[in-house]
Amino acid sequence: MKGLVLALALTLPGPASAVDNPTVQSVLAWLEVIDNGAYNQSWESSAPMFRQQVTSEQWQEALEQARKPLGKVLSREVQSTSEHSSLPGAPDGKYLVVKLASSFENKARATETVTLKKVQGQWRAVGYFIK
Repeated sequence: MKGLVLALALTLPGPASAVDNPTVQSVLAWLEVIDNGAYNQSWESSAPMFRQQVTSEQWQEALEQARKPLGKVLSREVQSTSEHSSLPGAPDGKYLVVKLASSFENKARATETVTLKKVQGQWRAVGYFIK
């Protein structure tokens, strides 16, 4: 896998919308699991759609290649959120795209994009992209 475009790592323009704090907190908590190197745990807590597209081993390998060299997270701030009812290549549903401005030990500026899907009333990750 080149770079870190995983599963349905979708970055789409869309209207910014207010998101309840628990939703943003769930994104940050999921990213913290990744920050701590618990890659398999992040895979297990992602949406079934994500796990059908990427095996746990592929996910771990991709994160080892893309995230580990960046070092520890120094800061992370939500830049924008956008809600979608459909995304290219994905079934219709409720999606949320969260973009974060992040800083790492070895990369001063990065943009992380987490795409979530509402699954049984909970927002679960279906995509992650970092550049």
